[in-house]
Formats: sequence, C-alpha cells, structure tokens
Amino acid sequence: EEPCDDNLDGIGNLPDNFWLDMCSQISASDSGLGIVNLKLNPERNTGYNGTHIWNAIYEENCLALDGSSSAPMCYEERVLYRLLSGLHASTTLSIAKNYYPPSKRKGRENWEANPQYFIDKFADHPEHLRNLHFSYVVLLRALKKASPFLYKFEIKTGDILDDEMAKILLRRLLDSTILRSCHSVFTAFDESLMFRERETAISLQENFKGVFHNVSSILDCVQCQQCKLHGKMAMLGYGTALKILFLPEKSIGMSLGRNEIVALLNTIAKMSESVREVRELTHLYWSTHTRLEKSMEDGAEGVLGRGGAAATGGGGASSGSSAGIDTVDVLDAAVGAVSTLANQGLIDESVEAKLIQQAFQRNPELMVLSKHYGNDLRKFLSFLPNVDGQITTQPLDGGEPDAIVVGTGLAGLAASLNILDRGGRVTLIEKEHRMGGNSNKASSGINACCPQNSTYGDSLDDFLNDATRSAGESARPELINILVSNSESAVQWLKDRVGVNLSVLAQLGGHGHKRTHRPSSGMVGAEVIYAIQKAVKSYEKTGTLKMFMDTRVMQLVRDDNGGAVIGVDVVTTIADGKNETKVLTAPNVILATGGFASDRSHGSYLERYRPELMKMPATAGEFSTGDGITLGTSVGAGLVDMEKVQVHPTGWVDPKDPSNPGKVLAGELMRGVGGILINSSGNRFCNELGTRAYVTDKMFGHDSHYKNTKMWNVDSKIPTFSLVLSSLAAVGAKKHVDHYLNKGLLQKFEGVIELAKWMDLPVSTVKATLQQYQRDAKKGTDEWGKTSFSGVPQDNLVKETFYAGTVTPVLHYCMGGLTINGNGSVLDEDNNAISGLHAAGEVSGGVHGDNRLGGNSLLECTVFGTIVGKKIPIKQRASSVHQTAQDGNNAGEKLELQKLTMEDVAQHGTEEDCWIAIHGKVYDLTDFVEEHPAGPESIVELAGQDGSEAFEAVHSEGILDDFDPVGIL
Repeated sequence: EEPCDDNLDGIGNLPDNFWLDMCSQISASDSGLGIVNLKLNPERNTGYNGTHIWNAIYEENCLALDGSSSAPMCYEERVLYRLLSGLHASTTLSIAKNYYPPSKRKGRENWEANPQYFIDKFADHPEHLRNLHFSYVVLLRALKKASPFLYKFEIKTGDILDDEMAKILLRRLLDSTILRSCHSVFTAFDESLMFRERETAISLQENFKGVFHNVSSILDCVQCQQCKLHGKMAMLGYGTALKILFLPEKSIGMSLGRNEIVALLNTIAKMSESVREVRELTHLYWSTHTRLEKSMEDGAEGVLGRGGAAATGGGGASSGSSAGIDTVDVLDAAVGAVSTLANQGLIDESVEAKLIQQAFQRNPELMVLSKHYGNDLRKFLSFLPNVDGQITTQPLDGGEPDAIVVGTGLAGLAASLNILDRGGRVTLIEKEHRMGGNSNKASSGINACCPQNSTYGDSLDDFLNDATRSAGESARPELINILVSNSESAVQWLKDRVGVNLSVLAQLGGHGHKRTHRPSSGMVGAEVIYAIQKAVKSYEKTGTLKMFMDTRVMQLVRDDNGGAVIGVDVVTTIADGKNETKVLTAPNVILATGGFASDRSHGSYLERYRPELMKMPATAGEFSTGDGITLGTSVGAGLVDMEKVQVHPTGWVDPKDPSNPGKVLAGELMRGVGGILINSSGNRFCNELGTRAYVTDKMFGHDSHYKNTKMWNVDSKIPTFSLVLSSLAAVGAKKHVDHYLNKGLLQKFEGVIELAKWMDLPVSTVKATLQQYQRDAKKGTDEWGKTSFSGVPQDNLVKETFYAGTVTPVLHYCMGGLTINGNGSVLDEDNNAISGLHAAGEVSGGVHGDNRLGGNSLLECTVFGTIVGKKIPIKQRASSVHQTAQDGNNAGEKLELQKLTMEDVAQHGTEEDCWIAIHGKVYDLTDFVEEHPAGPESIVELAGQDGSEAFEAVHSEGILDDFDPVGIL
C-alpha cells in the first residue's frame, strides 16, 4: 500500500493522503497467512483467555491521545474507545452464543449457547451493548459514503459465477432500505466533529492513527489463531471504515483494496449478527429464569477503560443496575409459561385466567414453580395445585389417537413426526421386528431443487420437466408438481427437524442437473431412518406415541354405516410365539406399507400384473408384499399404474451367492460419479446417465427375444454386466465404495491387466473400450449422446486403479398402487375420497408414472408423509408436552471405562452375546441386534471383531451417541 505523506503543507494542515495507511499494521502478507473461509471458521468459544490482550488495549495508555492518562476523555478518544468496546462486546456475544461444543456425553450435537455467560457479562454493563450499536452505526455510515464507488466495484476472483453473484448481493445491500432511509440514525455519529480544536487537531490526528496502529499490532500477540483471525478481520474492517470517513470522497475509489472491502463487509455482518444475538440470548435466558441471577463466579472483564461512565457516551454514571435487561422480563417469562400450558391443552380457560392473574400479581410460588419445572410441563401440571389449592387440572388423557400409521418407512415416520410435533397422538404399527422398511436401504440420495443448486443452473421447471419426461404417458401433472414444488422444504425439514446431514450434491441418471442430496458420511437411507425414528420414538415417554412392533394389520375397521375408516384389526406376535388379537381405533388411518416387488407367490400382484418378471431378483425387502394395497382395496380403494413395476438396471451380484433373489442396489450414484457399464463382449452399450428405463432397455436388448418383441420372457436368462469405476470416480462415492468392498460386492484391481483378467476378456478389448471412453470424454459426447463425463480413467491405464463388480437388472420399485389425490387421501374407484383413509409412499400410485427418477423415492415419502401428517385434525385434549431440550448439566459423572483387548472382545462373538470394537471403543450391541434397521446379519457377522471399517462405510460416528461403550481398547 502506498505510504502516506505525513509532512504538513504550508498552512499547517495534514495532507489528504494522511489516512491512507490506516490498515498498514494489518498486512495481508504476514507469514503463514492465506485465504480462509470464515463460514468454516466461525467465532466461538475456544477456551482462550484474552484478558491480557484487552488489558493491553484498555489499560496501557493506548487511548491517551493527548498524552495524559488521568484527564477526562476528549471526543476523539471516546470514539475510538467506543469502537473497541463495541468490538469487545461483539466478540463476547459470539462466545456466549457458541459456548458449549458438541459433546456425546452431554448429548449435544451442535454448538450451544450459554445465556448465563451473557447475563454475567452485560447485566451490569448495558453501556457496552450501546457501544456495540454505536460501532454498527459508524460502519454503516462508512458503507453509505462509499456506496457510489462500491456499486461499480469490479469483483474478479477467477470464478465468473461467484463473481457475478457477489456483485448482485453487494448491490442488493447498497440498495437496501436501511442505507436509503436511515439518515437520522447515521447522524448519531458525525466524523466531521472530530479534530476541530485548531491547537490540538494535528497532534490528535497523528495520535489517533498511531493508537489505532498500536491496537492492530497488539493483535499479533493473540495465541489463539481463530481468535486472531476474527480480531484482525474486524480491525481491518474498522480501519477501512475510518479511512472512508476521513478521506475526501474523490479519494475513496483509489484508496480501497479488495481485502479491505471484504473485511468491511464482513465486519458489518459481524456487528449485525451481534445485535441479533442480544435478543436471542436474552430470550434464551428468560425462557428458563424468572428473575435475574448472576453466577457466583462472574469473571466478567469490565470493558472499563479510562474515564469510566464518561467513556460510554451515555451522559451519566452507571448505576450498576440491569435495567437494560431486567424490567418486565420476569413477568413475561411467567406469562409465557402459562401461555404454553394453555396452547398445549394442559389447562382450561378458567385455570389459564387464574394463573395469568397470579402471574401479574407476581405470586412467588408460581414464579418458583416456573423456574424449576418450566421445562417439564408434565410435572409442572401435577404441582400446580400446590400453588393454589382451588386450581384443579385435568388428568393426562390416554385416549384414542389422532391417527393410526401403518408402516415405519420414511413415509410413515414423516407422517407420524408431523402429527406428534403438532401436539397429536399416534399409534404406529410395524409388522417387522425392525423399523425403516426399504427406506433404510436407500443409497443414492433425495432430490430437491434448492437455491444452492443455482450454481448448476437448476430450476423448478427443469426438475419438473425431468420428472414429467421420466413419467412418460402416465404422468399426472398435479402429483408431479406437488412432489417438485415441495422438494426444497422436504430436504430442509430433514436437515433442520430430523437433523440429517445432506450436504453433498450429486447428479443422477435422468437428471439434467445436480439436485440429489446425500450425507457427507454414511448412507442416506440409514442416516435418515436412524435420525427420524429416534425423533419419533422420543415421544413414547410422553404417552403421545404408542408403538406396536411385530404386528400385522389384518383388516380395516369401518363405522356402522360402512363408510369412514375408523381403525384396524391387528395380530401381534408376542415373545413366546403366540398371537394376540386386538382392535385399535382412530379417526384416521394412514397406510405407508410400501410396494409389492418381493411377493412372488401365486396370485400376487406381481403375478397378476407383470408375470414375466416373476423370476427377476429384487432389491426390496422380503416384507414388500403389497399389504397396504390389499387393505385399501378391501374398502373400495381404486388402483392406478399397477403394471408399472420399475426394473432398476444395477443390482449387485454377490459372487458368494449369485443366485440369491435378494440383491443389494448399486444406486445411480455409482454411475453418476463416473461408473462405466461394460457387457460380456467388453463393450459399452449405453449412456450410463440415462433414465432407469432407458438403461434397463439397453441391457434387456442383449436378449434376442426382447430385442425383437420388447417383451421380457420369464424363462430367459437374466443378463449380467460389469460396473467399472476409476480411482477418481471411486473418490466421488467413497462411502459407497468402502461399503461395497466390505461386503465383497466390489473388488479393487491395480491396472487394466488385472481388470481384464477378472472380466475374463482380452486386455486389448478392455483397453480399447476404455481408451475410446477417454476420447469421447475429451470430445464431450459419445455415440449414445452422453455429454457429462465424471471420473474418467487416467491416461495410463496400466497404472490406474479400478473398482469393479457384477450387476444385473433387478425389481426395485412399484410405481402403481392406491389412487390418491394431492392431499394423500385414498380415492375409491369413482375418485371420491374414502373418509378416514390416507396413504403415502410406495403404497400409493400415480406420483411417478411410467418410471421413477432416482432420488425421488425418499422425496415422495417425505413430501406426501408430511402433507398427510400436517392435514390430520388434532383433538383438543389435555396432553403431555414433548421435551426436546437436553440438559447437559444433569449428566452424571463420566465413568472410567475398563481397558479391554481384542482377545476380550473375541469372547463375545455370538448373536446372543455381541460385542464389537469401533474406533477404539467396545460396544455391547446384543440388545440392538434385532432392532438394527438394516437387519441383524451385518451386526452379527462382526460380533467379537473390530467393526470400525464396516461401520464407517455406512454410518456417521454420531449414530454411536445413543450407545454407552463397555470399555476401551
């Protein structure tokens, strides 16, 4: 940066370029400094004690601009003091908002706030929060002054799309209402009032800049790198703002660098976030307190500086009161607690009125009860008579549920969770011993057109067109539009409410853009089902959820007029193998029982509608027998698209059991990352990114009968193919590759020679096919119209690492099922809704038409499960309230785990006594074996062993939070 000229002009004024080097002590060329993503490095509690840094700033005469540390502050000193105090306040707020790190022992999945820390720091010093607002005003004033220059500022990082987006966002900020209409706010500070005393103006300016430089240099003493990063960024933002304010307007354009502009905008964002955090932390504190209480160990460093209250600019001494935070907040907290009780139906209107009256009278018993039991409304309700003997409460009603949900796949669980979250009651029925259904097996992801997809040019119209094109002549625009338009909210709900990481975006076959979301760790189906069943089952302890496992619905119960569905007859298999029959009633029954792809029995839906597919293997679980369709048709439900049974092109052939009719799916993801399909002659034969129907058709075309008739012969031999991934493609699907390697479905080969040997083909043939693929990739297209080439093998095929397995077409999904409308109501054969009967997921038909796009199954389950769950009427009743807060402070003492060896683990290697070592800890999973959503086999085969690699290939480590280890290795 050009050094400023500190020489005076002939009349004793400092030159115009005096302020140009305000930021010179915050150099971007410091050793070890690089580009840092602030989103990935947020400001939070690192445990670093920065008291000595702030002491150096406030106590070592840094602000004595006139050389005297005892004299009252002049205006210029107060400005600089308030800016630094505002920065200190902002840093403290960030720590308070992100105080407690994730902890398995404490049950914290994310960073959590410490409202008490916030109160300790600011309750007696509201002036520090005023300094925060002052700093925000100064920064906004600078932004407004620089607006003409910034509006035309060229952003050039080398990424055209990012640059254009940044330019749009910057201009949107500059055009915002706050900059156009808040002139009165900006006049709260006026830089023209500074340095006006003629006798001291020059020395004050020199000292002001010198002090700012000193403070900037002090930050080099910060040992915490993350703390230093945010401190330097803020000081660079401050320095840029002051430079803008002190320089003539004509000089602004030539004086600002890209780093300074970035720092200014980020510092404004930091202050804006801090202002919001004050409200959030205040609300969090009063949600659990009825009076202001400071910790016994306050430890709050006062942002005092020289001059005490005068430094605040508040115009008076601090009284030490907490008027800025206390006042009516205690009353507000009490009234809020009573309001929650009433809204949840725990008290009637007369009790509500009486409690509100006592709250306004500040009844001490009610205040104490709210403080200690406000988070446990069940106990709060039972203790209310102790506040006032004349108050009577209704007993918790364990009556009829709002809905019976049949099936525990994603559709059933989504419907259940939406009802439960709304305060409803659910009876959940599952015929298997485990939850999850086929949703648990999903591997490719869930589709959604979200704002972040804009990088890839996606839009709702494009998604709608892809789904409609795949649906073909059977497309039903109403249902497809509902599926697509609700996709973003569905994925967001899974992220926010269910807590699933869906951060990775991929493009599957049949899709024109990247829109398939999946976890960065773990398989999507296992992650989603584990998280949502955990959320649903948490309602069991409140009495709002009743679950019946190993329970089969035998028939639907209708009212006396033979109209509305009002319940189900069920048979439960109990522990000793005996059956128990009962009738369960509810005003609504939701069928979420899945499809019928695994039922090859005589008279099955598969035999009735697609007999030629009876011998084809399937990926669906053995439980996929069309139960819900049978139940629906028994009360007159219509059927649609029953002949539309999807054959997925790639199911893994297990070399250890090739004839097994049950296959593991090799999802679209394996082809999306660059997997190549090669036939037994060593040739490619299709665009691997085509729709499932297209790729399957190309595979079936290897059979002469199908090639001539386009009809599959039930007695024909089902063809097999090789699915080959390069090392680069394998990186794009690492979790899946590791999982399939572990199961023996995929093998690793060093070089094309080993690959060809495994394929039982001449090396020259395989090499020629791969080389042609490389040429096609460089050209950007091939003979089948493929235009997207990911994971292309490296030029030297002899040194390339390949991953390959055998795949075959498999029955995967039933597009047909019960006829529904857009609200998920089941329709009869005349398209009239059957009262009390609803359906979501694969049991329903018509959503996907002729062919379902990969990634749309989990989407359908979430969208229609949510739609049905949200429309079910909730009875007004006195009911329990679900507790979602986790009190880490009540966790017991951490027990010291016993030291074990693998020899110890090996002694527990059976289904009845199952220990597994995972990442250095040993878990007793005996009681979980039968509950494992993916089945007991994958756990039992690891009994007595180290299962870290197998676990990591499928799950994220957070799944272990619910299991206490029995020891460590």
